[in-house]
Amino acid sequence: MDLGLKDKVAFVAASSQGLGRAVAKELAMEGCHVIINGRTNETLRKTEEEIKSLATGKVLALKGDLTSETDRNRIIGKTISTFGSVDILVTNSGGPPPGKFESFKKEDWDSAYELLLGSAVGLIHGFLPGMKEKQSGRIVAITSRAVKEPVPNLILSNSVRASVVGLLKTLSLELAPYNITVNNVMPGYTDTERLQKLIAANPNFEKAINQVPLKRMGRPDEFAAAVVFLASERASYITGVSLPVDGGSIKGLM
Repeated sequence: MDLGLKDKVAFVAASSQGLGRAVAKELAMEGCHVIINGRTNETLRKTEEEIKSLATGKVLALKGDLTSETDRNRIIGKTISTFGSVDILVTNSGGPPPGKFESFKKEDWDSAYELLLGSAVGLIHGFLPGMKEKQSGRIVAITSRAVKEPVPNLILSNSVRASVVGLLKTLSLELAPYNITVNNVMPGYTDTERLQKLIAANPNFEKAINQVPLKRMGRPDEFAAAVVFLASERASYITGVSLPVDGGSIKGLM
């Protein structure tokens, strides 16, 4: 199946490692020009070289912290000056720390907001004008299965990620007249560095993984395939959805 992605320009947030890296790799292999981003120079450069070895299009690596308005505006500006606009925006971030309600102070909630919602809002603000001008675009957010079914000991993530879904669903309605689709992909237990840290901090995570109907963790490339499809021309009539990629672990009907 030709996904119609050759020479499309894709910005993937927080893509020097984890799920973001997997998505950037898949987009590059489909022929996209890819902009990757991360906060650590060594990790970012390693990922840049890895993706360049697979890509037929251009790869641009931009170091910076997307929770910082200064860094975010610089990264958006460099992307636009290099490519003019983006066709695909994948919003993504690391997760806030685990813990229960009483273990966090106001500044922890503020940080979680900037990490999960503030960074997404800022990126959409920056790249949306170009999409509207072209009357075309794809916005795909990476959130978590926690937006459908709260995960124990992750109150910051459970709470703030739900607000991201409210943003996306509203945008899917506002932006449909411009042929811009807006969707959300919810990873379940996927074998990333973050999940391994969560398992180490809370052994109950390992028990939860054993309850996944497919009886295993997902692979990052399996998750990335779903994101890439939603970013493609083939998904032109899909908007406003939250797609779980979780091995069947969410038990709800909707």
